[in-house]
Amino acid sequence: MDLNCIQQIKLKAKENFVPIVRDETLNAMLGILKEKQPTRILEIGTAVGYSALNMLAVCNADVVTIEKNEQRFEEACNNFAEAGCTGRIKPILGDAIEVLETLVKGSERFDFVFLDGPKGQYIKYLPFILKLLTENGVIFADNVGLLGLVADSGKVNHKNRTMVRNMQQFLQQVTTDVNLETQVFDVDDGYAIIKLKQKNDRK
Repeated sequence: MDLNCIQQIKLKAKENFVPIVRDETLNAMLGILKEKQPTRILEIGTAVGYSALNMLAVCNADVVTIEKNEQRFEEACNNFAEAGCTGRIKPILGDAIEVLETLVKGSERFDFVFLDGPKGQYIKYLPFILKLLTENGVIFADNVGLLGLVADSGKVNHKNRTMVRNMQQFLQQVTTDVNLETQVFDVDDGYAIIKLKQKNDRK
């Protein structure tokens, strides 16, 4: 793993205004990964590969990562090759719902999921993710605050109304489901840590 490559990717992403995971949020996620040491990670929202490479740097897991934007997908693949990690990562170009359906049909299993795709789609992804999650699996959902719009929906314009409503539904679902343990943090743009309870603790 070329750690210098990760920093170069970060700098280039910021120069080109490519959204990548923020520092405090990333550190929180990496702390969980260091402790949990998962074997398989699913990432929804590859962008240019910055978060995936950071995850690979702190644990011995393999990563499956999904990206819809073809240009960013190609850049991510180049970054994975440059970092020397192509053997541990499987990038998939496509719509996340369609890919998730295929993963569920293939009985794939993951013990950590980094949810960082289109924010208005989190609620639609959730049923598939829960089917893919192993016992004691963890979902780390980024940007759940939507720059404060989720907390103050009075500021939401018509364009963003559906996205904010969908995110509110997502947070409502993960915080009220008795089979999940969820913590929501007001850090950076907000993130949620969602843990699937053990079977004998589920209702």
